[in-house]
Amino acid sequence: MMSQGVDHLAAGATLSAGADGLGVWWRALSRAHRPPPLPRGLDAAWHAAAGWLMLKRPLTRRYLKLADRVLAWEGHFAAMGSDSLRDAAEQMRGLIRRGRDTLQDRCCAFALVREVARRELGLLAHREQVAAALAMDAGHVVEMATGEGKTLAATLPATLAGWRGRGCHVMTVNDYLARRDAQWMGGIYRFCGLRVGCVTQEMDVPQRRQAYAADITYCTHKEAAADFLRDRLALGGRQRLSSVLLRELAGSDAGGAPQLVMRGLEQAIVDEADSVLIDEAVTPLILCGDAPNPEQAQAYQEAAQLAAELEAGRDYRVDHRFRQVELTRRGRHRLARLCQARSGVWAGARRREELIQQALTARHLFLRDTHYVVQDGRVVIVDESTGRLMPDRTWRDGLHAAIEAKEGLTIRPPKATLARISFQRFSRLYRRLCGMTGTAWESRQELWRTYRLLCVRIPTH
Repeated sequence: MMSQGVDHLAAGATLSAGADGLGVWWRALSRAHRPPPLPRGLDAAWHAAAGWLMLKRPLTRRYLKLADRVLAWEGHFAAMGSDSLRDAAEQMRGLIRRGRDTLQDRCCAFALVREVARRELGLLAHREQVAAALAMDAGHVVEMATGEGKTLAATLPATLAGWRGRGCHVMTVNDYLARRDAQWMGGIYRFCGLRVGCVTQEMDVPQRRQAYAADITYCTHKEAAADFLRDRLALGGRQRLSSVLLRELAGSDAGGAPQLVMRGLEQAIVDEADSVLIDEAVTPLILCGDAPNPEQAQAYQEAAQLAAELEAGRDYRVDHRFRQVELTRRGRHRLARLCQARSGVWAGARRREELIQQALTARHLFLRDTHYVVQDGRVVIVDESTGRLMPDRTWRDGLHAAIEAKEGLTIRPPKATLARISFQRFSRLYRRLCGMTGTAWESRQELWRTYRLLCVRIPTH
């Protein structure tokens, strides 16, 4: 069987890599898809029992044996010239694109990509890396020790996903790793006739759309989830498949599809899977927009002026240990006298005291050039642990506006929640999900219960 080489691949012609005409189909299908509800009651018990039985399967031994089948092709592809190997990759791409996805074909494809990595990067995936790649391609989370080469292992299932023509997101933990891995591993993908893209925080909409249109896209889970929410907002009320397709076929720009950056949620390979899928699973990602409120901005400015008229120690007390400000009885009475001629929010005792406490908190507990800096007429938070500036973050409950009023700056409009999603729900929207990490075995039960993902432990090389 192995002596046949890749001759059987020549039987089918390759399909076009440009799936632009189908792009809107995948976008709409991903929006219409909803993750199945998590099992409850007796269903949850049955689900857990099935997971316990599944986890008893000797998966590690199975994928190590399959890796031996992949390594058996090594001599065949190593004997090929560069042009022959490139032709074989093109033929394999056409085969995978047409849905010819048998176990023999996958082993042959993995061996081909392994040889490409050796020639392009000088890195030859060893048996354990190939086993990890096979497990990820089957939809599992693999546990590999640090330094065992997860980055290279991920290129094998990512290449097969790219050949399927529906896109693949390789999720890293930060922008630096996304950019580094896309550049480092890009030679493998380009040799195999695939386009590779990278999404980082500073990119604008056209750059993001181009990166997501690539066959393999490196990004962080936060950027991917945020772009998904922005696409949902761009679609507005037209989130059904039929409405988007009809407007696209009619050539109408009002359908919302031309504004989208993603082309669907087909497959994701998640690095540090236990951290993303378990530790940060319920953390909500929230998209906010400005909600102008001139009356509220004026109230914060007036509160800053009134706070300056109160006397520390007599009208209020500052507890630096617990970082809180408390009005005394004398301070409440004096504040009531100062607000007698004022209306609106100042007429109610509870609301005016909250505003004054915020103003006093901003005045005494948040120091300029320590907790924040002023840049270009705006307050920028300083991370106390790292000292880095965080221009995209704001203090909540009106504290940020109180600090802006204290500094005499123009108060920026408060934020209103436009869309939100948890990383758990977003990850479950992918049709194919897998991952890799160094510490997955302890979370194997939760990975099964939440995502129906099995954990495969890969031995060290």
